[in-house]
Amino acid sequence: MGPGSSLGGMSISEAGVRVIDGVDLTPKAVSLAGPPTFATVEEERLHRKQKLAGALRIFGRVGFGEGVAGHITVRDPEFSDHFWVNPFGKSFRHISVSDLILVNHSGDVVYGTQPVNRAAFVIHAAVHAARPDVVAAAHSHSVHGKAFSALGIALDPITQDSCIFYEDHTVITAQGGAVVFDIEAGKELAANFPAGKAAIHQNHGLITVGQSVDEAVFWFLSMDRSCQAQLLAMAAGTPKLIPHEMAQYTAKQTGFALAGWFSFQPLWQEICRTDPDLFE
Repeated sequence: MGPGSSLGGMSISEAGVRVIDGVDLTPKAVSLAGPPTFATVEEERLHRKQKLAGALRIFGRVGFGEGVAGHITVRDPEFSDHFWVNPFGKSFRHISVSDLILVNHSGDVVYGTQPVNRAAFVIHAAVHAARPDVVAAAHSHSVHGKAFSALGIALDPITQDSCIFYEDHTVITAQGGAVVFDIEAGKELAANFPAGKAAIHQNHGLITVGQSVDEAVFWFLSMDRSCQAQLLAMAAGTPKLIPHEMAQYTAKQTGFALAGWFSFQPLWQEICRTDPDLFE
């Protein structure tokens, strides 16, 4: 077979290189897009609000709505003692950028005309105030998170995905089961969550945090599913634990901030395609 010939849809170029659809089958430089950068604080604010609205709709799509419970917050990029949050009593499935409200750490709504969930303010303001590293925080009354929290135990390293949280989450017993409306109660809860990407609040549910909405929300989704997996495994028998060294290695490979951000992107692509009105 000579140069320029073809066989079964594959061609060979004059240089003897295999070709498909005019593309030489030679090694190519590849890259992945990372988190965006912004020229102005206004651009960054809009981006955070868009991600927040999309994340709330994703929560609604996967069934994390429970009446008026649940909230996701993101710190304002300019006024770091303020955070954007979904308004009280509005369905996750219908949140748009224009619905979001801005709340200060005193609980006042300073942008928007709808009220804030008191528990959202108390818990999230305390976490945001206590931890400057936290840009976004997520919480909902998800079924598996609630069920697992009633056990008062940490996640075990029984799957690759659960290793994301290995040695990087805590169990909080303070105020467990009580609706957290008191500011001091919120501070007590935050004091028990000084580090790590997630907390299991006993008899309540899950709280996850991150350096972006993307990261915090993906950690929540993954942790809720890890709770579900452990509940199923415990119901079936005695789960085998991943050895400490392997769990640490897997956590290091999959549990860093950029990995959380990147893992959220397929969900973001889907919600942008199906729910373009979230940008309104």
